[in-house]
Amino acid sequence: MIRISQVRVIDEEGNQLGVMPTPKALQLAQERGFDLVEVAPMASPPVTRLLDYGQFKYEQARKEKEARRHQRSVEFKEVRLRVKIGKGDFDTKVKRAIRFLDDGDRVKVTVQFRGREVSHAYIGRDLLDRFAQQVAEHGSVDRAPVLEGRSMSMVMTSTGKPVVQDEKPAAPQKDKKQAAPRPAEPSVAKEEPEASPATSTGG
Repeated sequence: MIRISQVRVIDEEGNQLGVMPTPKALQLAQERGFDLVEVAPMASPPVTRLLDYGQFKYEQARKEKEARRHQRSVEFKEVRLRVKIGKGDFDTKVKRAIRFLDDGDRVKVTVQFRGREVSHAYIGRDLLDRFAQQVAEHGSVDRAPVLEGRSMSMVMTSTGKPVVQDEKPAAPQKDKKQAAPRPAEPSVAKEEPEASPATSTGG
């Protein structure tokens, strides 16, 4: 609810309309089929804009979702192999690594040796090279295979952008009855029966 007697108005196309009484600004918004939304409440006088409040909230939610997507932290995942791994298990491990890489995570692929298998470390290297070839379209080798005790491992990083499942925001709807907004949200003028500085959204 806008309680200031005068506001600075920006129209739906971004043009400055200047400072005017709040009731007049509300009437202008109603005539053009828009809401009067307070976009800079701390300014003197506060800055308002003519826009569809439902569409405004929809765009805000979309931008916040996009920002969260870019803030996603990269995780370190591990896939473990055996020297005598079967083709089915190998393919399953490949698919798991691809899923991790498509999510933008780094993947450590480890071959574990048993008993005397460690004396044939080249077998583990060949296995890791084959693994890297299988996921080449999704990730690249960031650290070449290294033998550490009874295991050999390499690190792979994603070569593409993280694949994020779209969470469709609610379809934009124009608010017919706008409650008093929280301090962090823009205010929408409401129409009162009597002319007063505090007015509300027109239909």
